[in-house]
Amino acid sequence: MVVSVLEEMRIKALGVIDDAVVELSPGFTAVTGETGAGKTMVVTSLGLLLGGRADAALVRVGAKSAVVEGRIAVRPEASAARRAEEAGAELDEGALLVSRTISAEGRSRAHVGGRSVPVGLLAELSDDLVAVHGQTDQQGLLRAARQREALDRYAGAAVAGPLTAYRDAYRRLRTVAAELTELTTRARERAQEADLLRFGIQEIEAAEPQPGEDTDLAAEAERLGHAEALASAATTAHGALAGDPADPEGVEAATLVAGAHRALEAVRAHDPALATLADRLGEVHILLSDIAGELAGYADDLDADPLRLAAVEERRAVLAQLTRKYGEDLTAVLEWAGQSAERLAELEGDDDRIGELGAERDALRTELAELARTLTEARTDAAKRFADAVTEELAELAMPHARVSFDLKHTEDPDGLDVGGRTLAFGPHGTDEVELLLAPHPGAPPRPVAKGASGGELSRVMLAVEVVFADSDPVPTYLFDEVDAGVGGKAAVEVGRRLARLARSAQVVVVTHLPQVAAFADRHLVVHKTDDGSVTRSGVRAMEGEDRIRELSRMLAGQEDSELARAHAEELLEAARAGG
Repeated sequence: MVVSVLEEMRIKALGVIDDAVVELSPGFTAVTGETGAGKTMVVTSLGLLLGGRADAALVRVGAKSAVVEGRIAVRPEASAARRAEEAGAELDEGALLVSRTISAEGRSRAHVGGRSVPVGLLAELSDDLVAVHGQTDQQGLLRAARQREALDRYAGAAVAGPLTAYRDAYRRLRTVAAELTELTTRARERAQEADLLRFGIQEIEAAEPQPGEDTDLAAEAERLGHAEALASAATTAHGALAGDPADPEGVEAATLVAGAHRALEAVRAHDPALATLADRLGEVHILLSDIAGELAGYADDLDADPLRLAAVEERRAVLAQLTRKYGEDLTAVLEWAGQSAERLAELEGDDDRIGELGAERDALRTELAELARTLTEARTDAAKRFADAVTEELAELAMPHARVSFDLKHTEDPDGLDVGGRTLAFGPHGTDEVELLLAPHPGAPPRPVAKGASGGELSRVMLAVEVVFADSDPVPTYLFDEVDAGVGGKAAVEVGRRLARLARSAQVVVVTHLPQVAAFADRHLVVHKTDDGSVTRSGVRAMEGEDRIRELSRMLAGQEDSELARAHAEELLEAARAGG
């Protein structure tokens, strides 16, 4: 069941295209045209809609910006539709509207479903919507990593499950190994840090500082250092308030206040105002008596012992040494001691942590070795089935004697995983090195596709791979650009036939120069320029009936009105209808 169809694209000011609309078929659409007519811009446009790299050079000369808009019919349950809705996009009557704008300065903007989105979202959506194949994609198939990805994709759940578990364990192993390396290589630094912390904690514990002790000692030192002056002041003040025994003639403040109080008490009954003042004088007398008593006690208790002063200053010196090293006051010093004790416990526990990490590392390596073995077995099984299926497809593509196979290799590494008695190098995808081999004819040794296939053969290998994928992991839309490169004659007919069969279960768009391929299309679009060298709205037309025969004749013989070419074109169309 096809979950999405690219219905149309509008292209404005892109390359040679001024303003054109490309309407596509749900089945097989072929795009043809004279060399340089702009048909490759169709591929470029779709690439931009799928998050491809923007280039200011693509903007038509004299235009401020180039715009590509696409309408993709998407089923609501499709993952692309869900991902777009998560980004705030809305479907328009079951279709997803996608646009990409490139300014002449090279700036790029993307919109999906009426919402501005990062260009990266377009690339995410493209993974579920379209498989693009062109010359650069053929080169991608030559890379070992792409070949391994293709094999894993074909293997399906048999590889996907173990590979997910393997990658999780691999990431954890890297984390554990990094932490273990950090702990072991920094052992000397950690030991030095622990010694410094231990010394500081011991120094503080030996001094046994108490919160606020430095403030209390500062006050006591101030008092002891001025003991004589304080005692003299207290004695003088006491004499002024309560009298001096050495001066019986002196008049003290308490006696004067008491006399004043008695005078007012004698007449308080005659005036409430004086009664109030008498009460206040009584309070003053009591207060003076209390102060005098406290001054007498202060003078008696004042310690002028120089030994005590020396002891206080010595203690302050000890505390001052702590505050110089560990904090601005004793509160900060005690906080440092607490934090340092925690850090010291952490450092002293590193040896235990190293042991734990070492055990976890060994367990992870054992787990990875078992998962790697499972991956190898699954890939080996899938490789045989995949290679047989691709070989069968190549037979249908005029390569009847070609044989495709996979070579799963392993590299010995003393630091690798112990798998089946061998110590193998490993990475994030396992221990397997996957390489696609091709023997193009009997007697030819299997060689890497990069070395054993010509351009035309590589195009057909790529098409065969995609046809095989269509049965196991289909993509809604396939875009092929020059998949027929280097192909001609019977091989070209077979390429067209396989594309037509692929279009039975998916949308297929092909940019081609071969009439044998175009003849199999359900919809045939021709791109042509106007006299000024641009492609306008009328420059992309659907070919039907007589027009299609004329276009195929042009592609066959370069002459639209050649009777021989017309006959050949009609023959191609008839054969395509009969055998597609």
